[in-house]
Amino acid sequence: MRSTLILAAVVVIAALLPNRGAAQTTRAPAPQNSLPIKVDSIAKGLEHPWGLQFLPDGRMIVTERPGRMRVIDQAGVLSMPLTGVPAVAATNQGGLLDIVLAPDFATSRMIHFCYAEPREGRTNGSTVARARLVLEGNGGRLEDLAIVFRQQPATTGGLHFGCRLAFAPDGRLFVAVGERFQMQFAQDLTRHWGKVVRIEPDGRVPADNPFVDAKDARPEIWSFGHRNPQAAAIEPSSGRLWVIEHGPRGGDEVNVAKSGLNYGWPIIGYGVDYSGAKLHEETHRPGLEQPVYYWAPSIAPSGMAFYTSDRTPAWKGNIFVGGLVSRALHRLVLEGERVIAEEVLLKDVGERIRDVRQGPDGSVWVLTDSADGALLKITAQAPK
Repeated sequence: MRSTLILAAVVVIAALLPNRGAAQTTRAPAPQNSLPIKVDSIAKGLEHPWGLQFLPDGRMIVTERPGRMRVIDQAGVLSMPLTGVPAVAATNQGGLLDIVLAPDFATSRMIHFCYAEPREGRTNGSTVARARLVLEGNGGRLEDLAIVFRQQPATTGGLHFGCRLAFAPDGRLFVAVGERFQMQFAQDLTRHWGKVVRIEPDGRVPADNPFVDAKDARPEIWSFGHRNPQAAAIEPSSGRLWVIEHGPRGGDEVNVAKSGLNYGWPIIGYGVDYSGAKLHEETHRPGLEQPVYYWAPSIAPSGMAFYTSDRTPAWKGNIFVGGLVSRALHRLVLEGERVIAEEVLLKDVGERIRDVRQGPDGSVWVLTDSADGALLKITAQAPK
């Protein structure tokens, strides 16, 4: 009853707020500056790899959903699994998920990672831990591990953990978490489900969070009304947080997650239920944010990276997004907060793309999601 009343109150409040504009119609045209690409398979034998980050020395650290963390060198050699990784709830979509380096990693050696944590009884929830990375020989370990965020409350099931991480320029950590496949709670501010949260690296709540003084709201919440965020990245030119989330059947959304705003799930949207039944009475409502861009039908986006390198000027300022259902890499050309063109790459590879990162040399690196997952390197070639 309480959650129903909260949902009703949020809807009433939203109706009193100004409309934030209309979403861009899917899809944008193909760009005119398309380039041929070269795809190199760097490493294989990863079991459902999920998160990837480059270390300062050019090696990479990667998570595998069953609960392993490894280091990969530029030649594609896999280390032994690191020790000290906590137990994970490797069920359905759950397991060891995203990973980021602390802004001061070069001196602190601290990493943050998100995972589905086994909780009391048979429950679980998205959890963020930090630890010191120690590498030695053909492996290494995590030391000084501490939990800095636990999605509350815990629940049963294995769906919609979200679990993407991004450090803001001010050093605060954004954590995008799913609504655990219980859509009504994305509007409930007493739960972390379907929210982007913002915390200090040690888990403290920033004093300027939008709901820090609100009654019946979790103080960690930054934005709400999200479904199942599967990508998050900071736009280098503006410092804004971009989040990409799964819709149901259709309606995958690209959003710029701003302080205190409501992104509408499940009140509005551009998809239908998996059964084909209608989910939303409308696609717009005053006070609810419209996506920057959406896909219908769904591509099941996962992982994203802003391209910043001078190596390929035609890609600079673009977003690269992995597609699980589309089995492709999507390049989005931006104009402010608008997507003006979209190019689909890697269709001939035919693999689910789980994560995307820009390499130190300006190449684009992706993880493929399978029981025998691979690390691929993509470089643009001169036009023929």
